Amino acid sequence: MKIARFRYQDEKSYGVLSQQSVLSLPALAKRFQKTVPQKLEEFIAEGAGVLDVAETLLKKASRTDMESVSAPLTEAELLAPISFPPKIICLGLNYFDHAAETGSRIPDEPVIFMKPHTAITGPNQKIIKPQFVKELDYEGELGIVMGKTAKNISEAEARNYVFGYTVFNDVSTRDFQFKDVQWTRGKSFDTFAPTGPCITTKSQLRNTGDLTICTWVNGELRQNGTTRNMVFNVSQIVHQLSRVMTLEPCDIIATGTSAGVGFKMRPPMYLQHGDVVRIEIEGIGILENMVEERD
Repeated sequence: MKIARFRYQDEKSYGVLSQQSVLSLPALAKRFQKTVPQKLEEFIAEGAGVLDVAETLLKKASRTDMESVSAPLTEAELLAPISFPPKIICLGLNYFDHAAETGSRIPDEPVIFMKPHTAITGPNQKIIKPQFVKELDYEGELGIVMGKTAKNISEAEARNYVFGYTVFNDVSTRDFQFKDVQWTRGKSFDTFAPTGPCITTKSQLRNTGDLTICTWVNGELRQNGTTRNMVFNVSQIVHQLSRVMTLEPCDIIATGTSAGVGFKMRPPMYLQHGDVVRIEIEGIGILENMVEERD
């Protein structure tokens, strides 16, 4: 199941995403005199039971039922799946090829940093480049969306705590990132965490060990990677992070990027006003954002 948050006719909802439309789960539940949470964050926090309710409703629904609660994607606006994640935790140097292109040592444990929730933006929304930022860069990444509270969990049980996966762009301003000892400032500007277009539930994406991740800038392929090249896989990441901090429902974990980032090209190719960044992850979908420079 691919679940998206959307706005249609000035109302926000969430539901099941298809190629042509998005079906509102709260509206479908109401049609069958059932109830599901009104917000996607609450839906995720409720756990497997509410997912079972949603799947049962979809099996019962006729084509007429579905059409009556669906919005065509030509008219609906897809939003960031999680608007206010409790935490955005990001990994650095988690791909062997990216560590190699930067001349960095392969880490023994996950290298982590945080982004604020104010960095979140959705599909087809603008990445805002302040005029004083000179070295803006992209990083196409697989995002983990947590489904349950997790603390000190084992690697073997880690996936039981995951709700699903999304596409994440770890937008970075290299001039600020490399000026500082740590990376927070260069990674935390507003709109520097585009996510979407949906969350693919873990039941639909059971194997995350060899997913293709591609990033294009203005149609030029820049990153052509696979999660097979991760230093730490999804289960290892969730396990290791849960030893450090309590993971909560709707936390987003960005799992690192592959080779091909702009600052390592020769000459460096930084994002400019009007550039379009398109990231596609197998089994999830396409996240696209345009850069807009502002004073």
